[in-house]
Amino acid sequence: MKKLFFVIGLLLVFGSCGENKTTTNAAALDPGVHKVIALESLNTLDYTYVKVNENGVEKWIAGPLAEIKIGGEYYYGNEMPIANFVSKKLNKTFAMIYFVEGISTEPPVSKNSNSGNQNMNPQATPQGQQMVEENPSTHEGSVAAKTEKEAIDVKPAKGGITIAELIANKEKYNGKKVTIKGKVTKFNAEVMDRNWIHVQDGTETNGKFDLTITSKETANVGDVVTFEGKIAINKDFGAGYVYEILLEQAVKLN
Repeated sequence: MKKLFFVIGLLLVFGSCGENKTTTNAAALDPGVHKVIALESLNTLDYTYVKVNENGVEKWIAGPLAEIKIGGEYYYGNEMPIANFVSKKLNKTFAMIYFVEGISTEPPVSKNSNSGNQNMNPQATPQGQQMVEENPSTHEGSVAAKTEKEAIDVKPAKGGITIAELIANKEKYNGKKVTIKGKVTKFNAEVMDRNWIHVQDGTETNGKFDLTITSKETANVGDVVTFEGKIAINKDFGAGYVYEILLEQAVKLN
């Protein structure tokens, strides 16, 4: 139905259904839909990287494999920015790149729709510095599949819980405030207007030992820190970014 209204809107704008227009009125696009011109295209086994021009601004986007014609008009919806991204397959570092749900010659019906997009299962993470291009099946939303457990033993803070306890009882803690103490193993700043912090405390449940924290606070890799925040499970940021457990809006207590 929205697509029908979209077409009718175009006809009203141009005044005649008999006109052959090859471009789409940007004002008629649904909110969140990007219209770009392809300038350069690079492919790996699983992904297409495209240098595009969007309203006079050049940038790189990446999505599932797609056939790209240089100079062609393309559309996409949600995007996820990652700074200083390293593609091992391309042997190239991107100062900034935007991962997208799909790249299409037709605009998606809405920013939350996959209509007109290629199907995708992106192997990207807001925290990581590279996609899991080598093994797409390891994608778990977070970088858990690429995180190594460190030989550490951090005792829980007073009134706090261990990461193992949290993972084992995630439904119990969902939506509740908890206190977690651990060693910072990864830190990425200002992605989606928040910092992303990975901590471990030496405990684990079913092979899971890493907790992702989002916060306005900063931390250095190697620091032992205590955070208090609210637990969210199965957090979906869109574009394939789903996290089994997140400690959100966390405040550092030490």
